[in-house]
Amino acid sequence: MATSTPVLRSVLTGLDTAHGPVVDIGAGTGLVTAAIAEILPTARIHSAEPSPNMRAILTSRVFADPDLRRRVTVLPEPAQELPLPDSISAAVLFGVAGHIPRTERRELWRRLADRLSPGGIVLVELMGVDTPRSIPYVRMCREPLGDQVYEWWISGEPVGPETMRWRTQWRVFRDGVRVRTVDDEYDWETFGVERLAEESGLTFRPLPGGAREATPEIGVLVK
Repeated sequence: MATSTPVLRSVLTGLDTAHGPVVDIGAGTGLVTAAIAEILPTARIHSAEPSPNMRAILTSRVFADPDLRRRVTVLPEPAQELPLPDSISAAVLFGVAGHIPRTERRELWRRLADRLSPGGIVLVELMGVDTPRSIPYVRMCREPLGDQVYEWWISGEPVGPETMRWRTQWRVFRDGVRVRTVDDEYDWETFGVERLAEESGLTFRPLPGGAREATPEIGVLVK
């Protein structure tokens, strides 16, 4: 999230949100939703998260903040089934696109494009890997919380000509000793911004220079 917020700020600042809500697809625990709300203080936001566990945290985050509670609608549907308003000001998909089969992705892009207001954007995160390759475990973050320290690690390996299997691991430490490990894995279709623009039928707009250098895996699509 530390790397995502500057990109969101560079792209969303000044966006006209009078034509409909911003749709946060695959909102997870709500960190991106909260950043969108802070950057666009008058925007209405539809935050969609199909995972019950993550949606519970998202809902708690929204409920605990009176401003979010007023502006954010939490929805349970996955991207392919998400009901969309007739008009949207923007859509944000972070850590989502590679989970969706290509034919269903094309339909999602069409649905978003049909509803995108003039000047609206679709912001897509692609994980920074456009072809499958082996990536050893690397620590993504380390945060203390009370008497414990939490570390998030991630690795990946090819499982097909266009697919990677990502493995994530939470490591929990107390007094320097690991006391718990939580593992998860998922498959991800790899592709870059060029194919993203081709299959979406939208126009790819480069990020501002500094943001582009820091996060080349994020694409901005416009009509």
